[in-house]
Amino acid sequence: MNVGKTDRILRAVVGLALILAPLLTNLSMFNTAAMMYGAIIVGAVLVATAVFKFCPLYRLIGVKTCKM
Repeated sequence: MNVGKTDRILRAVVGLALILAPLLTNLSMFNTAAMMYGAIIVGAVLVATAVFKFCPLYRLIGVKTCKM
């Protein structure tokens, strides 16, 4: 585990927003498939790292936001 509680909450909220925004809004930035699917993929990764409490990028750069 290397993702703390506050970090997990922020990742989950931002991740869900990125997943839902292209699906529920008509924003012009999501008109292209690359932007739409890109936002969904990034959102899914953020939600997954929040659920599993582990971020591979944090491990590579030596960051740990959990208290354990």
